[in-house]
Amino acid sequence: MNARQQIEPTDTIAPPQTPARRAAALVTRRTRILASLALVALGTASDPFARAHLQALAVLDQVAGQPVPRPVSTLVTKPVQIEDLNFPIEGLSGQQQQIRARLYLPAGNPNAPTLIVFHGVHYLGIDEPRLKSFANAMASCGVRVLTPELPGIKDYQVNLDSVHAIGESAKWFAAQSGIRPGVLGLSFSGGLALVAAADPHYHPYFKFVFAVGSQYAMEDVAHYYTTGRDPRPDGSVEVLPAHEYGPLVLEYEHLEDFVPAADLSPIRAVLRARLYEDKGAEAQASRALSQRQKLETLELIDATLPSTRAKIDDMIARHADELPAISPRNRLRTLATPVYLLHGEADNIIPSAETLWIASELPSSDLKAMLVSPILSHIDIAGPNPTPLDQYRLIHLFALVLRATGTS
Repeated sequence: MNARQQIEPTDTIAPPQTPARRAAALVTRRTRILASLALVALGTASDPFARAHLQALAVLDQVAGQPVPRPVSTLVTKPVQIEDLNFPIEGLSGQQQQIRARLYLPAGNPNAPTLIVFHGVHYLGIDEPRLKSFANAMASCGVRVLTPELPGIKDYQVNLDSVHAIGESAKWFAAQSGIRPGVLGLSFSGGLALVAAADPHYHPYFKFVFAVGSQYAMEDVAHYYTTGRDPRPDGSVEVLPAHEYGPLVLEYEHLEDFVPAADLSPIRAVLRARLYEDKGAEAQASRALSQRQKLETLELIDATLPSTRAKIDDMIARHADELPAISPRNRLRTLATPVYLLHGEADNIIPSAETLWIASELPSSDLKAMLVSPILSHIDIAGPNPTPLDQYRLIHLFALVLRATGTS
């Protein structure tokens, strides 16, 4: 049975504000209001370009937990209805499986343009607060937003099952709506969405791909976790210490490559709790470990240790034949799908060099826009002290994406 609720755009579903989130939104109130009024003055009723920028401003304000300026809210936002649903797809094994999903509908616009948003690697899946906030914000600006849950990605598994689920979701939504959806992938899901769009079977169902903080080559990202270095296409090297989260995801997914079989279950419980940021569960799971298992776990958690780095390198070599299958690398020259790229300048989970590589391989006719922004970290609006120009660039990119969906 479908569950529906209606949410006003001012009732933003947003996580509690952190100091970093507040800092990211601190363009002065005066600057934001003047920018809003300037756009309003362009005449949104007759100027799709201005309207798309107002919509983008409304989306980003809602995601950042900021009030949408009243002139903007009045002109471009609507209440949103939310529907929980399940839809069938054929799994890789040929057996039918059900995909849990959530549909965000702009009130009074049943034929609105369509967008699918795929969550990143997170145990909450489609219930992750940032994803819910973003989907609600996009829907408030006139987009039908579908958020399918990817079981593998939800369980920290970056594999072909998720590529298949992404392609099947696009196929299903296109059949249901009668129009091709745009596809937005967050984090590793963005790279997997590009892989799916390059598959001739799924290519017809993608209107465009918007990859946010995504990988180009999984092997290079994995090596980044051991070196803190990722080469750029121009020959320079991005140097940035990797966040603990990245190597933990690799270790959790391939734990059998790091510890003896007898230690898998108890150590997996500790790593799972740590990835879930559940300190209580982590402490409880740690108490169940033997002294040797505790030492193994501490070694895994500290990816700066030479021994841990050596184990990650061994894992990369062991799975060298699998990693290209979940990488956009060498698939993009003939993609023939519009692509929009966004990456945080200081992203230390998937470094921004990866987006530069994606852009370097895409034909110029496919690459519609790319932005590496100091406002973002990984997929969070968390950069300190953004300038008005930084904010405008981010607003402009989202305006281009909104126009690509067909809202303006």
